[in-house]
Amino acid sequence: MLRTLLFLLMAAGLLGFSATAWVYMHPAAPVAVEIQKVNVLAAAGTLRAGTLLKPDDLETKEVPEGEVPAGARRDSPQARSELFGAMVRQTLLAHQMILPADVMRPGDHGFLAAVLTPGKRATSVGVDAVSGTAGLIWPGDHVDLILTQQIDDPAVPIGRRFAGETVLKDVRVIAIDQQLVQGGTSTSADTSQQSRTVTLEVSPEDAEKVAVAVRLGRLGLAVRPVDSGKAAGLQDHAVTYSQDVSSAIGNMHRPSETVAAPSMHVFSGVNDREYKF
Repeated sequence: MLRTLLFLLMAAGLLGFSATAWVYMHPAAPVAVEIQKVNVLAAAGTLRAGTLLKPDDLETKEVPEGEVPAGARRDSPQARSELFGAMVRQTLLAHQMILPADVMRPGDHGFLAAVLTPGKRATSVGVDAVSGTAGLIWPGDHVDLILTQQIDDPAVPIGRRFAGETVLKDVRVIAIDQQLVQGGTSTSADTSQQSRTVTLEVSPEDAEKVAVAVRLGRLGLAVRPVDSGKAAGLQDHAVTYSQDVSSAIGNMHRPSETVAAPSMHVFSGVNDREYKF
């Protein structure tokens, strides 16, 4: 009996040793830990120092939550709007996360002085949502400034009482809207009638022209192609009048064709008379 009990104890010990050895040789598979990732804003392409950020310059980059550097912006409409128009301080490579030290935002102290080209001036004009191309202009774009005015002199022919002309050509936009300068967006439900403030980079002489144009009439902006050249300022003085746009107005003061009245010649001897009807 004792021998049998001893045998059973030895068998149990051997079985336990075998189980321990099997577990040691076949460790359990590690439990997969899900890594939380967040979306942060990054450069969509290489951005050189001095670039004014546009919507197409930003992209979303997925980064592990534990690797997000301090100051990186989580992607959101508000975060994007706060970066629109910001100036890149140092060159950013494609897909590089944008940190506070990399940009200078509109509204920051010294922003205008930093973005202005030496010898240039910053001047602001008010345009409505339509004449401001319905919000399609962004800081960094180049535009033409167009003046439309009404001439109230009764002595002026009706076909010349409305005139439009390009005051400045190929000037750079450096800021748009007070809301954008403050890093926010308009909270009004109806923005169609609100004025937009557009700040342009011009020469000292052109700044004076803009100041006069603001008093003369309504100002509008026309976006120029990217490769249109950098020859800023007024290039010609062509004026477009209302008669050049509307055929109806142009025809109002054209001399009408005179239709000859029917006539009849009467001959009586040596006399010749003409009768018109």
